[in-house]
Amino acid sequence: MSIRIPKAQVEVWPIKGMSMPNLITSPTIVQAQGNKPKQIREYVGRVNTGTTGVSIAHMTSPPGWIEPGQRPEFTEYTLVLKGMLRIEHELGEPMEVCAGQCVITLPGEWVRYSTPEPEGAEYIAVCVPAFSPDTVFRDSE
Repeated sequence: MSIRIPKAQVEVWPIKGMSMPNLITSPTIVQAQGNKPKQIREYVGRVNTGTTGVSIAHMTSPPGWIEPGQRPEFTEYTLVLKGMLRIEHELGEPMEVCAGQCVITLPGEWVRYSTPEPEGAEYIAVCVPAFSPDTVFRDSE
């Protein structure tokens, strides 16, 4: 038997204030920045669950996508599932993060993400605290 919990709802077990696991049945599609449409499916975060401590999103970026540089106030853990994600930073040559690899960016680091390869990229981004447009500090273009 499966229990269907509406998205973004947190249930508290009525006995002794205990909580139960929360099933996120679907993500919320979030508008992406960049020169081409990129799909962001937020499973956990400010938009889908009202969570501020962490966000978890599944990203699909098309070939040739590039976003403005940013200097976020959060730590971002990025696991590439398919393709390659290029990350420019201030201290040297861009990193090419390939399928099966992960990268960690720390608060205050300037980075710019892109997917220059013909297949684009698919990846999971985990931000701590949760991603917010107010704390990403994108470059003005």
